[in-house]
Amino acid sequence: MGDMTNSDFYSKNQRNEANHAGEFGCTMEELRSLMELRGTEAVVKIKETYGDTEGICRRLKTSPVEGLPGTAPDLEKRKQIFGQNFIPPKKPKTFLQLVWEALQDVTLIILEIAAIISLGLSFYHPPGEGNEGCATAQAGAEDEGEAEAGWIEGAAILLSVICVVLVTAFNDWSKEKQFRGLQSRIEQEQKFTVVRGAQVIQIPVAEIVVGDIAQVKYGDLLPADGIFIQGNDLKIDESSLTGESDQVRKSVDKDPMLLSGTHVMEGSGRMLVTAVGVNSQTGIIFTLLGAGGEEEEKKDKKAKQQDGAAAMEMQPLKSAEGGDGDDKKKANMHKKEKSVLQGKLTKLAVQIGKAGLVMSAITVIILVLYFTVDTFVVNKKPWLPECTPVYVQYFVKFFIIGVTVLVVAVPEGLPLAVTISLAYSVKKMMKDNNLVRHLDACETMGNATAICSDKTGTLTTNRMTVVQAYIGDVHYKEIPEPSAINSQTMELLVNAIAINSAYTTKILPPEKEGALPRQVGNKTECGLLGFVLDLKQDYEPVRSQMPEEKLYKVYTFNSVRKSMSTVIKMPDESFRMYSKGASEIVLKKCCKILSPAGEARVFRPRDRDEMVKKVIEPMACDGLRTICVAYRDFPSSPEPDWENENDILNDLTCICVVGIEDPVRPEVPEAIRKCQRAGITVRMVTGDNINTARAIAIKCGIIHPGEDFLCIEGKEFNRRIRNEKGEIEQERIDKIWPKLRVLARSSPTDKHTLVKGIIDSTHTEQRQVVAVTGDGTNDGPALKKADVGFAMGIAGTDVAKEASDIILTDDNFSSIVKAVMWGRNVYDSISKFLQFQLTVNVVAVIVAFTGACITQDSPLKAVQMLWVNLIMDTFASLALATEPPTESLLLRKPYGRNKPLISRTMMKNILGHAVYQLTLIFTLLFVGEKMFMIDSGRNAPLHSPPSEHYTIIFNTFVMMQLFNEINARKIHGERNVFDGIFRNPIFCTIVLGTFAIQIVIVQFGGKPFSCSPLQLDQWMWCIFIGLGELVWGQVIATIPTSRLKFLKEAGRLTQKEEIPEEELNEDVEEIDHAERELRRGQILWFRGLNRIQTQIEVVNTFKSGASFQGALRRQSSVTSQSQDVTNLSSPSHVSLSNVLSSPTSTPPAAAGQG
Repeated sequence: MGDMTNSDFYSKNQRNEANHAGEFGCTMEELRSLMELRGTEAVVKIKETYGDTEGICRRLKTSPVEGLPGTAPDLEKRKQIFGQNFIPPKKPKTFLQLVWEALQDVTLIILEIAAIISLGLSFYHPPGEGNEGCATAQAGAEDEGEAEAGWIEGAAILLSVICVVLVTAFNDWSKEKQFRGLQSRIEQEQKFTVVRGAQVIQIPVAEIVVGDIAQVKYGDLLPADGIFIQGNDLKIDESSLTGESDQVRKSVDKDPMLLSGTHVMEGSGRMLVTAVGVNSQTGIIFTLLGAGGEEEEKKDKKAKQQDGAAAMEMQPLKSAEGGDGDDKKKANMHKKEKSVLQGKLTKLAVQIGKAGLVMSAITVIILVLYFTVDTFVVNKKPWLPECTPVYVQYFVKFFIIGVTVLVVAVPEGLPLAVTISLAYSVKKMMKDNNLVRHLDACETMGNATAICSDKTGTLTTNRMTVVQAYIGDVHYKEIPEPSAINSQTMELLVNAIAINSAYTTKILPPEKEGALPRQVGNKTECGLLGFVLDLKQDYEPVRSQMPEEKLYKVYTFNSVRKSMSTVIKMPDESFRMYSKGASEIVLKKCCKILSPAGEARVFRPRDRDEMVKKVIEPMACDGLRTICVAYRDFPSSPEPDWENENDILNDLTCICVVGIEDPVRPEVPEAIRKCQRAGITVRMVTGDNINTARAIAIKCGIIHPGEDFLCIEGKEFNRRIRNEKGEIEQERIDKIWPKLRVLARSSPTDKHTLVKGIIDSTHTEQRQVVAVTGDGTNDGPALKKADVGFAMGIAGTDVAKEASDIILTDDNFSSIVKAVMWGRNVYDSISKFLQFQLTVNVVAVIVAFTGACITQDSPLKAVQMLWVNLIMDTFASLALATEPPTESLLLRKPYGRNKPLISRTMMKNILGHAVYQLTLIFTLLFVGEKMFMIDSGRNAPLHSPPSEHYTIIFNTFVMMQLFNEINARKIHGERNVFDGIFRNPIFCTIVLGTFAIQIVIVQFGGKPFSCSPLQLDQWMWCIFIGLGELVWGQVIATIPTSRLKFLKEAGRLTQKEEIPEEELNEDVEEIDHAERELRRGQILWFRGLNRIQTQIEVVNTFKSGASFQGALRRQSSVTSQSQDVTNLSSPSHVSLSNVLSSPTSTPPAAAGQG
């Protein structure tokens, strides 16, 4: 990838192979071609070439049981010959490329052209220069020196353009760097279990080498290609490579090929790694993507913006055909109307942009007309050929004024503010244990109205301990003494627990003195093993006596069985099966139970009902999970039909029932209270029994006794939402979900149905925004469907992380509350910035427009406007977007999708401050010279020196903005605008810094900035007028918003604009196509639109860990956009319209409706 094309990569490896072929019995090429076979072909090939899998192990000098010796030279040699498990990332863009991209911006180009024309004309002295008859305004204070200085304005404009471009490029560059950093963090955290030197260890995925023996288990994402050598019941989801959604059963004799990037759906086993990195199946596809060199580069630009990620997160290519095409499409559709903020901003930006364009056009037309009418009609001057350059110079000046109005009108700081705000939040959220994978998830979270949470591990600590047991007819409320239990029963119990659990589950000694023992692996099994240890027994000897290879048959746990069973061969050739699982399920299959003497006696349905009443329900009401452990013996002949599960898992003998406690995390009740206060409903969705679930929900505060709520089981839920035909009906779900608080014994499908039902519901006037937490592979669909999916960083499987938007690195529910706080903060930061930005824009545009119309010259010069634009956009976006969140954000209800971006209060502030600023500026413009006893600056000739009069106006304008920036910190009409100002050092630095630079510009800016130095008293007046902003702010705050019915709100998403269903079902490509057409047709704007889109792209790519889902899905759109893609996000002057709509966010329909 990078620069290494396929061919030279191989030639290099061929050389290596020639040198080392003798050391290993097979070359990389052989292994590679072997991995391209599937199913029986592969088995035949292995038999012919190597004899069996043992043969391959011998050739690769590894042992199926002990793994590689793990010595450094050996590992090094393997890396040299067979390559590393790492796909080289694509080079990041250089700073110069980013500068070039920032220069592509339309408004900047217009300015550059205007500046160059202006420069050219200033150096051109036409013969008619001295001709009095050319133009009226030519006369006046023009001396030789000044005429020479005509070039300064052009140069100053060019300089400020360069400033804007550098700032933009630097922002993009640092952002790219941050994402790469974040990406590599994610990679380093991805570990995999391998056997080396007979020790089971976890190593980073990039360290895996050919010949390693890796342990695969339920929920893993395979990091390399390999051959299955031993294991049980392994089922793989290969849809990422083949597009077939059915799970593929793997077995040593039928289909032993395991491919990188595929997901383990159930079972466990060991595999021999045969191909890594660029040589694995996923790697080959990656190489193909990047192989075509330069011409492909362009296509890949988007696809692999973040290829660094790809390095290890070798994500599967989601193919669009085959069984799971439909699901993929659904997932795409769903993400379309993902971000609320983006939709609103896009709309607002288009509106502002259009207004600005109209204003600037009118300004230019009026100026030109006034000039021509005045010169040629009123003064009846003829158009003299020698005067042409002078006239052209005037027209260029008018044109520059027009462009300046446009530049000020378009809030190009907006995309920047959004990006800064999101990037800043993401960085800070890392500290709060939220690893954000998709930027917009962070802001969507602020609008969340419902959270569907798992119980185990999220609300509870996920440290399972057995606290009650029912053995031999006695219900022990705490762990019994070993002597109290019959020795036969004890032996059966220890064997049943030790053998019938994943051998990767262990209990290790604590890391620190006095800490709790470490639980590794499945937590429920850890609880049971802990029970064995509490009974003063040991499970290790049992396991070493019966190693994993000797297990005869394993029925692994899955959400359908809800139990796990292991069959072993006894010394006398008969078979014994140990079973464990949810008590109500396993007890139904028991027909005997062990008596106090350790004998099996009959266990009738009547006894079972009594046991449920006397033992299981009381345990569940204490919030315990009940697990039943049982066994069954089979004769040696005839051998039972192991495939017929229903007959096998029957007639069991119950050994005991235990109650496992999973204590509620201490910080959860408080976190849930905060959520409820913030208007977010928390629902618990769990696979546990209903009594356990209810008990824990009460402990957490999800339900309060005496309230009107529903706690139901999955079966009942399904019965209520389906009609007679068994189809799910939305109106039935609408009857249930508003009151539903606990869904127990639920399957993954139930979780998905519930989430989808709440999202699609039109029951409330706002569409619900749902967050979901999950850790298991089976939570994937629900995590994908939700608006924001949280995966568990510690307990979560790779599949869950892959489907999620945010990873909770500490698996803790209270981190979700932090995410809500940050999300709301992002929204508020953008609103603050908008409130400030729009005030500046309104004032600057009106001043430039009216000034130009009345005095033929804008009171604010082009360069001054650019400076105002720079501070007011770039710096203000930094200052206001980095406000830290406060707890008070959690005291209000979520905004919801229909709330406008600019509320009435904000509109009142914008217009109120604009009135104040305009009044003062116009007062200064028309009577300022009398107040300050200075010369008037109005109607100055073309190259006249800067006047104090206009300098005062410029300075006052900037002072007012500075103090208004402090006002903008509050958007809900609060009185104290200084509240918490020192908690934000960035804000203080920027305000003071801007002030300092302003002093320099006014006192020493001279001609380029059209400034003339001011006296101290004049400065005092400017600052005094600026301070008036703060007083005026208080006046505005006193006016009740409710009185101002006439104020319109802006930037709201109406229901209509969310995409209609039919449109969604069209293919993604069509949407891209439409988007392309739209782009062609739009004026200036839509060129810039891609900008942020690309920024978000970078982030989206980060979503999928540069997955190639992204790569391929976008490949289609990329081809069409390769010419556009070059403008990677500059905070351009136009960059707004579908700016924030990443290719999958608003369809062109909505973007076009500005």
